[in-house]
Amino acid sequence: MTQADERAAELARLALDHGLSIAVAESLTCGRLACSLGAAPDSSDWFLGGVVAYHPDVKHRLLDVPDVPVVSETAARAMATGVRALLGATAAVAVTGVGGPDPQDGEPAGSVWFAVATDGEVRAEHRTFDGDPDRVLDQTVDHALDLLLDATKALRAENL
Repeated sequence: MTQADERAAELARLALDHGLSIAVAESLTCGRLACSLGAAPDSSDWFLGGVVAYHPDVKHRLLDVPDVPVVSETAARAMATGVRALLGATAAVAVTGVGGPDPQDGEPAGSVWFAVATDGEVRAEHRTFDGDPDRVLDQTVDHALDLLLDATKALRAENL
């Protein structure tokens, strides 16, 4: 079992135990995050789905990303908020970044913005990952799952 599989399985337990639903908005990872979640136990009970918004027009039209660089904190926040509202999820995570090998939007390869949206809160953070594009994608999925785990644990604590 990979690290991503372990995180997704833990997320599944938390979501099932506490009646949480999860959604994703992906650009850089192009569906890899949704694939990890969909393979987790009982995913049809808690994983609502996601939007792969690879092209900037999809981010703008479907997820209400304003006219900003798509590799940015603003874009990540809008993507997480947009997919959470679109799918009616308890929590949503968004990832947008540069896999490489070339820079984009003034950001170097490996630069990734994350955002997690829950009821009334959106948290964003930036990471820079090393390695080839596949390694950047793997690290991005792992970190997005960590952020979702943190958010679901916080939601669980609020409801105890």
